[in-house]
Amino acid sequence: MRLGVLKEGRTAERRVAVVPDSVKRLAAKKIEIVVEAGAGIKAFASDADYEKEGAKVVSSSGEVLASADVIMRVQVPSLDEVCQLGEGKVLVAPLVPLVNHDLVKALASRRVTALAVDAIPRTTLAQMMDVLSSQATVAGYYAVVLAASSLPRLFPMLITAAGTLAPATLLVLGAGVAGLSAIGTGRRLGARVEAFDVRKVAKEQVESLGAKFVEVDASEDAETAGGYAKEVSEAYKQKQSEALARHVARADAVVCTALIPGKRAPVLVTEDMVASMKPGSVIVDLAAEQGGNCALTEAGKTVVKHGVTIVGAENLPSQVTVHASQMWSRNMEKFLFHVSKGGELQLHDTDEIVRGCLITQGGEIVSDRVREVLGLAKLEKPAKKDEPGEPAKAAATATKGGAA
Repeated sequence: MRLGVLKEGRTAERRVAVVPDSVKRLAAKKIEIVVEAGAGIKAFASDADYEKEGAKVVSSSGEVLASADVIMRVQVPSLDEVCQLGEGKVLVAPLVPLVNHDLVKALASRRVTALAVDAIPRTTLAQMMDVLSSQATVAGYYAVVLAASSLPRLFPMLITAAGTLAPATLLVLGAGVAGLSAIGTGRRLGARVEAFDVRKVAKEQVESLGAKFVEVDASEDAETAGGYAKEVSEAYKQKQSEALARHVARADAVVCTALIPGKRAPVLVTEDMVASMKPGSVIVDLAAEQGGNCALTEAGKTVVKHGVTIVGAENLPSQVTVHASQMWSRNMEKFLFHVSKGGELQLHDTDEIVRGCLITQGGEIVSDRVREVLGLAKLEKPAKKDEPGEPAKAAATATKGGAA
């Protein structure tokens, strides 16, 4: 297998999908690496670093696309980028397939085998491949650093000759991976930390980090079987709003991380709540790209409303490019080791991880969940005909395709 690493299309993206440190380990599994010149520069990985580890560096994206069997990306590819992929190529990238319907259809029409790394199931085995969790860890950390740098006061309590300075109060909304990372960072910086989540199980996790859990007087638990949050009832939302209003009003900084997969982010901080905050307070909204947890968030912009600075944070992991790239690359090492053998990609439909993230193959949309969202009938799979005494052969191995 030859794995291609391209420069990311977005100007602001600084991460790279594979770092030089991963090249030797991939080569040991018979996975060759071809890298577009300059692909790792923004992540402080030079072409010489890749060549030193045994990767082949080529001058253009066209050369990568022509020679590589598998293309790996950090960002969701654009439709134009998909159109450059030749038939039979394999794409390993975030796709947000439940939302990006045109992208999924384009991948199928190009007969690209598409593996959505953002759809890798959150199982014990898949933890080491989970790029969403690794990047959320970075985002949660940097959100608090951003809040602290924007706040016109110090985070920790200090006893000085000029008197005692009270610690800042940090409120974290959403206690998933990003939220827990934000809580830990806030605690390390000396803030008094509170946190809220609609999932009951989050209380123990929040308190284990030394933060106070904001409780809603309701029995409803919004955790799915996969550990994600789901939408809550209108009655719960009313009680939630009343509870959060008190805590938002006294917070110096709020970090928003609450998301519902495949849906708009829930609005947890209303305009009235923002107006109740102290002038100079800060909100960093990690849910900005999915609509925002704050009603006044503007994605990609920092605005001041009612005297409160609201940061519509986008792609924060890119700001910590060295470690974010390193974590992504290590996740992808484990993923490639899982779906290949002897340097050949093997996508078995009996494998839970493959089944969860395989979106298109052979000109078809093969993900049952995506087909359901698109209103398509469930894809009929041909019955397996086994030879007597022979084990059933697994689903097709992805083929090597022509040039873009």
